[in-house]
Amino acid sequence: MKTFSIKRPDRAIAAQLQDKIDDLTKPKGSLGLLEETALRIGVIQQTLTPTLSKPYNLVFAGDHGIADEGVSATVKEVTRQMVYNFIGGGAGVSVFARQHNIGLKVIDSGVDHDFEGHPELVHKKIAFGTRNFLYEPAMTHEELHLALERGAEVVDDIHREGSNVVSFGEMGIGNTSCSSMLMTMLHNVPLEKTVGAGSGLDNKGVQHKLDILSRAKASYKGDRSAFDIIAHFSGYEMAMITGGMLRAAELGMVILVDGFNITASLMAAAALHPEVLDYCIYSHKSNEGAHKLMLDILGGTPLLQLELRLGEGTGALVAYPILESAICMINNMSSFSAAKVTRSFN
Repeated sequence: MKTFSIKRPDRAIAAQLQDKIDDLTKPKGSLGLLEETALRIGVIQQTLTPTLSKPYNLVFAGDHGIADEGVSATVKEVTRQMVYNFIGGGAGVSVFARQHNIGLKVIDSGVDHDFEGHPELVHKKIAFGTRNFLYEPAMTHEELHLALERGAEVVDDIHREGSNVVSFGEMGIGNTSCSSMLMTMLHNVPLEKTVGAGSGLDNKGVQHKLDILSRAKASYKGDRSAFDIIAHFSGYEMAMITGGMLRAAELGMVILVDGFNITASLMAAAALHPEVLDYCIYSHKSNEGAHKLMLDILGGTPLLQLELRLGEGTGALVAYPILESAICMINNMSSFSAAKVTRSFN
């Protein structure tokens, strides 16, 4: 059974980081979230000269039994089709990863398809899709333990390569239903506030999705522990992301959080180990309606608001250059004394 031991970063260095940022040749606070981002990365790394090394986006893919209830506008076969698109280089996440020179790994967590040992996939499949949580838990406790462990293994792999910053992406038709359920069950948010259009449902489709998830909530007979809720309602890909996030925090890595489904996976991670939140930077606010409420619950400030709702980690990849700018600022801007500039503003 995989266990995690996550320590909160020592906040003592924050004052020194803030002094360094305030002494750069600019009005105090004038670079806004760049300053906050640089400080956060410095605290995570416990250094006044933070760095970003070998960034990776890890895309976990899996199918969901709940998709059989018509809760998505997209058919389940699209999961496997998009996996091939990822490794073929044609997906949104593929082109943005190339644009920003970010490593990309695609992980089969539980797609309902046999990829026959495809060399460009990371093979971590637990089963050919989860069970339908309308009628039974999506996975057993043993399967959840295995998913957490396998997600952590993928993060170990990139950390050994020298990566200190990671983002996560997901692919799995029906997984916004999992995210809505996790948000509702872990934070007691009414389903009416957590259910949205997902991959493009119309109003009638959203109402059907809400009806199905309301029935699933009413039929839940578990012990209401965070672990049991995650096993009952999550997906294999989302559970592996949860394990990957916990391991990244344990290793002291920066976690760049994507949109609705990834933030739901983070909610699951934080329910198990709240210390994980100290290692997170939130890339953007998704156009999926409940994402803003998620961010509010977690206390996250998004770097961007571009009306994105694609998933895959695309929002994190688009936001990554902002992290680079924050690091460039704190390490390369002149101080007032070094530049011989009179500090005439606050």
